[in-house]
Amino acid sequence: MDDLMFLRGEFAAGEETFLGRLRPDFVWDKPAFSRLEQAMRRVCAEFECREELPRWLVDGFWCCAAWVKDWTGHPDFPRPEPVEYYEKAMERFQDLQYWFVMGESPHQPGAAWEEL
Repeated sequence: MDDLMFLRGEFAAGEETFLGRLRPDFVWDKPAFSRLEQAMRRVCAEFECREELPRWLVDGFWCCAAWVKDWTGHPDFPRPEPVEYYEKAMERFQDLQYWFVMGESPHQPGAAWEEL
């Protein structure tokens, strides 16, 4: 499956997606998060020089950077991982939103992204 199809399913909160499990089930699926953020990185690189961005992608990147933080920030949201992991995940979504919208990575060219 290509990254755009994958993100379309994610951003629609399809069954067994990171976003699809986050809201109704209150489950932070760590492998699903990794698949999502890696696809988002590849799409950022692909769209870096484009002048126009599809609305559904902009909405999806915004959702990950804003809504996920609000939803998982509730004190009753289950967090089996250390607090630092979730902080880094939220920072990752912010970095990806910045990269997608601004067209440039917030990291130095060639810098490796830490795996979460």
